[in-house]
Order: sequence, then structure tokens, then C-alpha cells
Amino acid sequence: MFARHVDCQVINRTPEWAGIRFLEIRTVSIALTMVALCFSSGLISKARGQNLTFAQGVEAAWAVDPGRTELNTNYRSASARAEAAGSWFAGGPTVSGQYFDDHALGSNEGYTTYEGSVSVPLWLPGQGSATVKAAKAEALTVQQRLHVERMAVAMRVMDASAGVLMARRRLGIAHALRATLEKIKLSVLYSSRHGETTLTDEQVVSAELANASSEYSLAAEQVETAASALRIVLGRPGVPDILSYDDPAAARARLTPASLLEDNDPRVRTARQAVRAAEEGMRLARASFMPNPEVGVAAIHEKQYGSPWDDRVGVTVSVPLPSDVRDVPMEADARNKLAAATNQEQQARRSVRQELAQVFARLTAAKDTFRNSVSSADDMNSRANEMARSWQAGETSLIELLRARAAAYSALQTRNQAEIAWHVAVIRTLIAAGEFQ
Repeated sequence: MFARHVDCQVINRTPEWAGIRFLEIRTVSIALTMVALCFSSGLISKARGQNLTFAQGVEAAWAVDPGRTELNTNYRSASARAEAAGSWFAGGPTVSGQYFDDHALGSNEGYTTYEGSVSVPLWLPGQGSATVKAAKAEALTVQQRLHVERMAVAMRVMDASAGVLMARRRLGIAHALRATLEKIKLSVLYSSRHGETTLTDEQVVSAELANASSEYSLAAEQVETAASALRIVLGRPGVPDILSYDDPAAARARLTPASLLEDNDPRVRTARQAVRAAEEGMRLARASFMPNPEVGVAAIHEKQYGSPWDDRVGVTVSVPLPSDVRDVPMEADARNKLAAATNQEQQARRSVRQELAQVFARLTAAKDTFRNSVSSADDMNSRANEMARSWQAGETSLIELLRARAAAYSALQTRNQAEIAWHVAVIRTLIAAGEFQ
């Protein structure tokens, strides 16, 4: 269509050009929104062609997330400590040996003594089971932290995907605006050669076209930057489809009571498990009310003048007595950890409760904003079309037309932002409801 209009500019006389110019400007103005949406929709369709749903995007990002590797290592370490705590003894054996003779005293009687012993520490009453429970509670805490990390990964995928889509929409609008201004510039140049416009109009449309070209370059840069960030998060190319989540998906999240959402939030579950781990640590501290006693066997081989025997075997027992110097700081540290864990659980509940309120409020506001932005974009585009008619009739200056077209561009940009923000709000609600855990 645009190419035929340019050809008409060359072969038609000035009176006929006036009607063609009006048709061209009006057509280009109306096509601005359609071209932008088609341009961006083509990019989005290309991404959808890779068959990458949002859930698949979360799985891909989770598979390459470095935080998951660290937490898995922590979980295996905690599980190994829990398994090791099931030992029969509280620690490893102690081997000791002694040797005595009388040569150092200048004697030559040949008095010699060899002594050796092996002992192992024993569990205090309830200490072994408390150690196992404390280690298992720590492993479960790490396991809950994995759910928190996965939730964070889902949110990173959501934000990165929205960034790519928004950048592509911006690029599509910039492409359409630049094409529109190029057509307007051709019209102004033709009219200027026939004395219908002034040099000022040429200058202003050239300036606007230069600004539009700069905006296109910046939008292209944003697309590359956002796409690179998403590839790093996913570990693969593709853009997860976040535009398929709308009202029905949000309705599923609203079915779950807020109190249940709070209790099932990974951050709350992790904080609650941390309290359990601290409680087990407190029980372990109380069960460790004294150093572990040791029991073992010892053997003595002696060579003495006139001695009727030279070998002896016996049992050794070592029982350290309780001491406040050791026990009080240990129990105080366990109490401090329990108090800190309890405080963190309360803070986590408050934070999640407030966040859930914000998430659902944001969902409602985003939907209303999207609806209003659609209406605003339509009205601003209609206004720009009317300004094109007024400019054709000589009732409005070119600068007013360009301002109206820029306002229509801005309104369409706001509409795109509101649309993507609404889909993001829906997904964020689903994440809060545990949809992608």
C-alpha cells in the first residue's frame, strides 16, 4: 500500500496529490497500532513456536540454577550428618600408650613397663536420639530452602520473560512510528516542492524522524539485552509464554484461602522448619549436660626384678563431671538460636501476609489499568487520525499532528506495558498459590 502511494506522488498532479496525501496519512495513522501489534505478535509467535510454556521455562531455569546445586550439596551434607549421628558411640575411639624404664635414673636393674589402652565415648541418656533428630531437622530445613529457591527462580523467569516481551513490543511500536514518519516526510517534501509547505515543516518532521530512529535503536538494544538475560536464566533460547495466563488462571488462585496460602508459602514453611530445628538443638543441648564419659580396656606389660607376674589387663572408665563453664554457654547459645528462629518465623509470616495482600491488590489494579489503557490507546489513536484530517484541511499545523502521533505512540506503549503487567500479576498470584513449586 505504501509503495503504491509513493508511486502516485510521482505521476499525479498537485490537485490529485492532495487527496492521495490525505488518504495516505490517514491510512498510515490507522495502521500504526496494527503494524506495531503485528510486528510484536510476529516475534511472540516465533517464541511460541519453540513450544516453551512458562512451566517448562521454570523447569529449564531450575535445572541450571546454581543455588539449587549449593542447596543440594547442603542437603546431602546434613543427611550424612544425620546418618553418622546414629553411631553406637558419641565419637571415635581414643588410643593411648605409655612406656617407663629405670635407665634415666642411672639404675641398671631393668625395670620396664609398657602400658596401652583403647577407650570410646558413650552417649549420655537421650543424647544420641537428640543428635539424630537435630541433624534430620537441619536436613529438612535445607529441603524447604530448596522450595524457596525454586519460587525465586519462577519469579526470575517471570520478570525476564516480561522484559523480553515488553522490549519486543517497544521495538514493534518504534518500527511502526518510524515508518509512519518516513511517509509523512515524503508527503511534506513533495508538498514543499509544490509550495504547499514551508521549510519549517521539513525541519520538524526530520527532527521527529531522527528521534524515532534513535528510539528504534534503543528498543533494539533493549531487546538484545533482555533476551540475553533470559537466556542466562533459562540456560537455553526461547521465551516462556506468559500471555496465556488470564482471568481463569487468576480465578484458580483466588479459590485458596489467604490463610492457607500463607501457611503453604515456602518461606513460611522454611521458617517454621527452622524453628523445629532450633527446638531439636535445644533438646540436644539439654541432653549434653556433661562431657561424654569414656570406657575402655587397658593392658600392662612389666619387667621387674623378682616380680612374680609381668602382664595385666583391666577396664578403664573416665567420667568428666558437669561444669557451668561448659554447659551454660552451650544452652544459652541454643536458646538464642531458638529465639532467633521464632522471630524469623513471625517476620516471615508478616512479610508473606503483606505480600499476598499486595499481590491480589496488584492483580485487581493491573486488570483495571489494562482496561483503561486500551481505551486510552484507542482514543489517542482516533485523535491522531482526526488531527491528520485537520492538517489536510489546513486547520492544524504539522507540529500538532506530530505531537498527536507521538501521544498515540506513548498511549500504545502504556497499553502494552499494562497488558504485560496484568499477565505478570496473574502469574505472580499463581506462584503465591504454589502453582509452580
